[in-house]
Amino acid sequence: MNKLVAILGPTASGKTNLAIKLAKKYNGEIVSADSRQIYKGMDIGTAKPTQKEQSGVPHFMLDIKQPNRPYTVAEYKKDAIKIIRKILKKDRLPILVGGTGLYIKAVVENLNIPKVEANPLLRKKIEQEIKECGLEYVFKKLIKLDPEAAYIVDPKNPRRVVRALEITLLTKKPFSQQRKFGNPLFNVLEIGIAVPKNKLRQRINLRTEQMIKEGLIEEVKSLIKKYGDGQQAFDAIGYREIIKNLKGKITLQEALEKIKTNTWHYAKRQMTWFNKDKKIHWIKDCEEAEKLIKKFL
Repeated sequence: MNKLVAILGPTASGKTNLAIKLAKKYNGEIVSADSRQIYKGMDIGTAKPTQKEQSGVPHFMLDIKQPNRPYTVAEYKKDAIKIIRKILKKDRLPILVGGTGLYIKAVVENLNIPKVEANPLLRKKIEQEIKECGLEYVFKKLIKLDPEAAYIVDPKNPRRVVRALEITLLTKKPFSQQRKFGNPLFNVLEIGIAVPKNKLRQRINLRTEQMIKEGLIEEVKSLIKKYGDGQQAFDAIGYREIIKNLKGKITLQEALEKIKTNTWHYAKRQMTWFNKDKKIHWIKDCEEAEKLIKKFL
């Protein structure tokens, strides 16, 4: 009856494994809510579940775009809702899984995101400011106008910072408030995975080292060869640091440490974002999640 389960939490918290276990138990199908796993070829650096890891559970919203194709939150919302409705029609349980807070919010709270056309002159001016004063200076400028943006904009991603500031200046409204809530489309149970900070940081560090062992450098080389290194999708953590290493700007060890640090900062921003949502039920293990779903269904 129009029921949707959302599994969320910071990066490396174990969302994918939990979702697969729950999908097997409750006749579910998984809809990814990860803004980087949508891209083909970006597998290792996004911790995309392999066919083997998917264990026969249907997964959607993975590998739907080439990295040189833009994809907006509004497009994600439209595509994800269509898939969720198809899953419901089959009398199966849709499970929305991911750490991209805006993607989850767009579906769960039926966000209407107004389109703001790019302004080439303003954008050029902001980009020039980054060249002259640095990205951190421009990010602080954005935060002064919109403190909430600190939790939803990656301060190390120039394109995201430029776009957020551009929208804020053009509309004269904070970027974080450029969204209107519609009537809920689904009856949603939101489950968040709570992991102690020190344990989460350890997981991030281990996963980063595992990614290098699994061939992240080769993956990045292959993507650059095919698409060039200037794609917006490659501003993702893990990719931008390896690109800097391949260009000789930093050593591999420095890239590795930067990935760990940037991922940790990203995880903290995710937690700040999710902690604002009082509808999330925080759990420590699969058993707790099962109890919640059983009651919900």
